[in-house]
Amino acid sequence: MKYEPLVSDTYFHIYNRGNNKEDIFKEERNYKYFLSLLDKYCNDICEVYAYCLLKNHFHLVIKTNTDVEGRLISQKFSNMFNTYVKAINKVYDRNGSLFKDRFLRKKIDNEVYLKQLIIYVHLNPEHHRMALDFREYPFSSYQSFLSSKHSRLSREFILSLFGGISNFEYVHLNKKVKIEKRYTLE
Repeated sequence: MKYEPLVSDTYFHIYNRGNNKEDIFKEERNYKYFLSLLDKYCNDICEVYAYCLLKNHFHLVIKTNTDVEGRLISQKFSNMFNTYVKAINKVYDRNGSLFKDRFLRKKIDNEVYLKQLIIYVHLNPEHHRMALDFREYPFSSYQSFLSSKHSRLSREFILSLFGGISNFEYVHLNKKVKIEKRYTLE
């Protein structure tokens, strides 16, 4: 499999799933630990625009910082994921690969796709039946955009991309309604 090279000043969708569809998050503290590692390893190489952590996979929407070497970006993410796997293996007395593959990444080359991807990431808990309402899922960045609490997310940029907080909420709910209608008509 050919991997998209990570380069500076570029938007990416980074994702992965558990090996053999195994859960990569077994309890609440695992989600929190993963997010703390994201902050620790990647805060100086990228901005996080959205995330969703589900039991057996995750999605990150990021923008790499300007003037950061691609090799350093890859190394930081690799170190983060390796640290997470080692901790999970130790705590749950397991060994071997936790993730299906090296972390996958897709370059986001336009604003329309970026906005669609953020909505897709936030709707993921409902899509995979991990929550009845995506807005209440605790391991997604959606709630952070509506909060006034401190966040490392690029909240102002994303909300401005959507034309403000009310439109951010509206497009998420509108997309959900369209998806629900499509599935009920089939």
